[in-house]
Amino acid sequence: MINNTRTPCSIFALALTPLACAAPADDPADAADQGVEISHTEVADGVYLFNAGSHNAFFVDTDGGVVAFDPISIEAAAGLAVAIRSAAPDKPLAAIVYSHSDADHATGAPVLRQAFGDDVPIIAQENAFPIITAGGDPDLPPPDLTFADEMTLRFGGRAIELHYLGPSHTDNLLVGLVPDAGVLFAVDFVSNDRVGYRDLPGWHFDDLYVALDRLMEIPFETVVFGHGAVGDRGTIERQLAYYADLRDAVQAAVDQGLSEEEAMEQVHLDDYAHWGQYEAWFPMNVGAVYRWLAGG
Repeated sequence: MINNTRTPCSIFALALTPLACAAPADDPADAADQGVEISHTEVADGVYLFNAGSHNAFFVDTDGGVVAFDPISIEAAAGLAVAIRSAAPDKPLAAIVYSHSDADHATGAPVLRQAFGDDVPIIAQENAFPIITAGGDPDLPPPDLTFADEMTLRFGGRAIELHYLGPSHTDNLLVGLVPDAGVLFAVDFVSNDRVGYRDLPGWHFDDLYVALDRLMEIPFETVVFGHGAVGDRGTIERQLAYYADLRDAVQAAVDQGLSEEEAMEQVHLDDYAHWGQYEAWFPMNVGAVYRWLAGG
C-alpha cells in the first residue's frame, strides 16, 4: 500500500501493529568479514546508533518491534541485523525507514528482510518513490509506504515521528524523532562540527535555510547523524551559524566581482577552521554557494 496523503499522518497502527516475524533465514554473515567495521551504541533507552565505517544507521526498540533507519549497504545491513538481534532479542523488525533516496544510505533492505521476514514494510518520504523505482536496483527496493509532510509510527505505545522539512540535501530527506527520548536522526544536510560534503551535491538552495530553521522547531535534545559523532541542539545551532556565515561571506565575494575560482581561493571562515574536512571541502562549499548566489 502506498499512502500519498498530503496531510500529517498521526495514526500508523494499521498495518504496522507488530508484524508477525516470519521464520527468519539464517542470520546474515558478520559484516566484519566483508571489511566493514561495525558497532552499535545505546544513546538513550532503547535508541541505538549503528556505525558501519563512515556511515551511521539508527534503530529504535519498542514493545511492538524494532524500527530501523537506513540499512546503508548490503554489507552494513548484515551487521545491522546482528546488532538488532543483539539489542532486542526475539523482537520482530516492525519497519525499515529510508532517510532519503541516496544509495549510500538506503541500500541493503533485502538483507534485513531476509533476516526478519519478507513482509517488513519500507517507509520513505513520497518524493523518494519515483527516484528509487527508476533506479531499478534490487538491493534498494522502493518503499511500500510513503508520506508527504509528517507521519507518526506507533508500536506498543512508543511513538516515532517522521518529519519532512522540505528540500535540503535531495528533495526527499526526512528526519526521525523519538519524542520520549528526545533523540533525533538527521542525515547529510547537518553534521557534527563538520563543513558540508564537498561541493554540496544535491543541496537545494535556498530551501536548505528553510529546512534548517524548521529543524530547530522540533523538540529534540540529542542528534544522531548519518556521519560522525552524536551531537545536541548546540551542534545544530552551530550548523545554522555556519551556513549563514558561508552565505554572507560568499555573497560579499560576489558583490566584489570575484570569480568563482577567486572566491574559492580567497573566502575563509576562520571560526570554523578547526571543523572536520575544512581544508579539503570548505573551498568546494564556497564554490557551490557561489554558483547559487551568482545564478550559475
